[in-house]
Amino acid sequence: MPRPKTKTELIEASNSSYQKIVDLIANLPEETRSEDFNFDTSKLKEVHWKRDHNVRDVLVHLYEWQRLLLDWIKNNQSGKEQDFLPAGYNWRNYGEMNQQFWQKHQTTSLPEAEKLLAQSHKETMKLLDTFSEEQLFQKKVFPWTGNNALATYFIANTSSHYDWALKKLRKFQRSLKKK
Repeated sequence: MPRPKTKTELIEASNSSYQKIVDLIANLPEETRSEDFNFDTSKLKEVHWKRDHNVRDVLVHLYEWQRLLLDWIKNNQSGKEQDFLPAGYNWRNYGEMNQQFWQKHQTTSLPEAEKLLAQSHKETMKLLDTFSEEQLFQKKVFPWTGNNALATYFIANTSSHYDWALKKLRKFQRSLKKK
């Protein structure tokens, strides 16, 4: 899916991809939804292929990144300066943060993960809607976004991240058909 270039495109892409995730999970055989992924990851280089073991892991990953986005925007809007990534993390070591998210949710059930993501998606879309096209897509509107437009962060944590999740979930779905 092409990168959204307008507020309308961003909303549509985010909602559409989110719904695809919900539908894909609903169409998985119920007894497989909580199973560990059974596909070969040995040739896949990205760390996330080995980190996320099941559908729940993918959903809580999305949820935690949306919580980062929501907290970052709300705090900065209220005058409490905050970097996007929590203290101790940067774009070189955020994989460690992802591992912490994974660890945090090992006792979260799949139904709870689905509720958490539904809630954060709804909150994220509601917050997104409060910004104008210019506030979203022009750079340097907000000092706390640095050289990026605010939409860059929304895209990364909604439509693009959902597309990432869909690739992983579809790979799992295809692997079930091979059983």
